[in-house]
Amino acid sequence: MNEMNIKKITITMRRSIYTFFSAILLIASMLQGCHGSGAAGEKQGADSTSAVPAYKVVSVEKGRLASTLEIPGELVAFQQVDLYSKVNSFVRKMYADVGSEVKAGQLLAIMEAPEINSQLTGAESRLKSAEALYIASKAYYERLLETSKTPGTISPSDLDAALAKQNSDYAQLQAAKAAHNEITDNRNYLEIRAPFSGVISARNVSAGAYVGPSGKGSELPVFTLQEQRQLRLVVAVPEAYTGYLDNSSEVDFTVKTFPGKPFKAKVKRMAGVLDNRLRSERIEMDVINADKKLLPGMVAEIKLTLPARDSTFIVPKSAVVNSPERIFVIKVNNGKAEWVTVHKGRESEGKAEIYGQLNVGDMVVEKATEEIRNGAAVEVAK
Repeated sequence: MNEMNIKKITITMRRSIYTFFSAILLIASMLQGCHGSGAAGEKQGADSTSAVPAYKVVSVEKGRLASTLEIPGELVAFQQVDLYSKVNSFVRKMYADVGSEVKAGQLLAIMEAPEINSQLTGAESRLKSAEALYIASKAYYERLLETSKTPGTISPSDLDAALAKQNSDYAQLQAAKAAHNEITDNRNYLEIRAPFSGVISARNVSAGAYVGPSGKGSELPVFTLQEQRQLRLVVAVPEAYTGYLDNSSEVDFTVKTFPGKPFKAKVKRMAGVLDNRLRSERIEMDVINADKKLLPGMVAEIKLTLPARDSTFIVPKSAVVNSPERIFVIKVNNGKAEWVTVHKGRESEGKAEIYGQLNVGDMVVEKATEEIRNGAAVEVAK
């Protein structure tokens, strides 16, 4: 190999080495550019995640929140009584049946008891005998008293004896009258009359049946009488709501028999004590039922309007957070979130009553969650 060929080979190798290093430098610069653009993107993403979140807020207001309570109740007769025979006897005739509408004092049934008639006959005889003895002793005493006005005719002891006989006969007469009246009253008990106007809802015996006082003649009453032109609507109101009702409250209710037809009732009687088992107060309302469409025993769906008595803080229901530890709202104070513990009252139409360390005009997050940490920076959404 000559010298000229060696020089050509050397020049070619140098050019190859130069091209190789140039390619390496170009690749390195390209990688550096890619790395720089990725860092810039990461920096921009970090800036976007560190932005302060914005939340919609509402102002705390004071007001009265009226709510409604829907609970079941029962319609019962305004008056109801089971009618028994006062004395042991047999039913002779009945003048009323189930569904009969009767007036106060109306005769419903007649019983018969032959032994009472015999007792009455004997009592009348004893009464007449006592009357005769008293009349005779009274007349005798009056004659002696008139004669004694002449000195020396009647001794004082005879006059006293005549007076004592008159008083004794008078006492016997009063006893005979009392015995006669007792038997007469017992005979009057053979008639069963309606104590008030109403409807016969049950009849348990027929003519000829042996009846008497409960447990001594029959276990079931002869009649059951109900007053249905006026009913009682009875409801057990839970303890939490008893403070919102008074004797002037008016309620609406419906029954399944007449769906969609509203009825009204007015609170008349409040028990004033809580039931030991249900922890509720018995409330009674009067219902006028002149057409007798409503029947005792119907179940009513009652809607009680519970007006607020005192003004309280009112916020949207979504602004109140019920966490396991406490109930709170998130107040925005100088761009910071502040958890304020509150007590929750009633809810109605998306609003809620709250009680806590707040003032009218304070701004609270409308849709609060536990994710908004206490003390975190927040921004008010426009």
